[in-house]
Amino acid sequence: MFDFDHGLTERAQSVQPFMVMEVLERAQELARRGRDIIHLEVGEPDFATPTVVTQAMVKALGERKFYYTHSLGDPELRETLSWHYRTRYGLDIEPERFLVCPGTSPGLTLLFGAILSSGDGVIITDPHYCCYPNFLKFFGGRAILCPTLENDGFRLDPERAKTYLEPGVKALVINSPANPTGAVLGPDRLKALAQLDVLLISDEIYHGLNYQDERDHSILEYTDRAVVVGGFSKSFAMTGWRIGYLILPKEFVRTFQTLAQNFFISVAAAVQKAAVVALRQAWPVVEERRIIYNRRRKLLLAGLKKMGFRVLVEPTGAFYVLARADHLSSDSQALVFDILEEVGVGLTPGREFGSLAEGFLRFSYANSEENIEKALARLAQYVESRNRK
Repeated sequence: MFDFDHGLTERAQSVQPFMVMEVLERAQELARRGRDIIHLEVGEPDFATPTVVTQAMVKALGERKFYYTHSLGDPELRETLSWHYRTRYGLDIEPERFLVCPGTSPGLTLLFGAILSSGDGVIITDPHYCCYPNFLKFFGGRAILCPTLENDGFRLDPERAKTYLEPGVKALVINSPANPTGAVLGPDRLKALAQLDVLLISDEIYHGLNYQDERDHSILEYTDRAVVVGGFSKSFAMTGWRIGYLILPKEFVRTFQTLAQNFFISVAAAVQKAAVVALRQAWPVVEERRIIYNRRRKLLLAGLKKMGFRVLVEPTGAFYVLARADHLSSDSQALVFDILEEVGVGLTPGREFGSLAEGFLRFSYANSEENIEKALARLAQYVESRNRK
């Protein structure tokens, strides 16, 4: 008989709550009670999916595209992804190297499950995307934290990363543009990282949201010995569509195809048809929104600095600001929930992203300028009240 008190594995119970969702769910509960909540905690675009993409989805459903596709992904989508990387990055990547997944998180799950044995190490930055350590822990791996410095804009230093290449290290995770810091790695750093003797995993989900460089740079411009994690959620505002992809070294493809056949079967056919149209036709919309995000970024930064939040190096990618808030409290988690309860602004505690981010708060500007201005006004009231105590 199954023991309901003790039957769940230690592995499953060791995974920590996703604090962004904890804050969001409390915020939603307050909203149901009639509170006006401004959401700066979630990394979800407030824009609708581009109309041309939703129209493609409706068309695909009307044509009864409900079937299983190839386990690596619809051939048309993989050919379009190959075209996309050729035209946007100047890379010649065979369609067979793309694996279409039901979101980048399932892609990361498949990836870490495939490469990790018990005790294997993976280097990640500190701060880092908060789910990376939980992926690693679930598959018996261990996170090796490589510090990034606030006065360097939290950008990964290749020379520092090299010092963490100890025996048993299986991979190094790169995230550019980065969550939660908004840091962008330029060509020089990417090229230096490509020289390291380790499997590189490049999380490029925020490509298309770069406010400084002329274009994004993929790690595959500098080495083929890497896995790229990409998707449609952020730049195309397709979070709920659940579609992403991996770009794999040729040697990985057959094994990952077999895993996908067993664990995913395939991504919804109609969603894949819509993704083709996103890549072919929706980039002008992405560019228009990138300009709007940049205005929001500047608005938020100016308002936070005026209130005393410190940002030594301005973020230049994604849609986050990681700002120092230890002048208000050394406990970022308690601070976030106090702000939410007192003034109705949802934020994310820095401790969620690693020990070096404690004392910081993450602010998402994936919300309207009007709401950002309202949130700043409420935060100013909160700070003034806190300072009087």
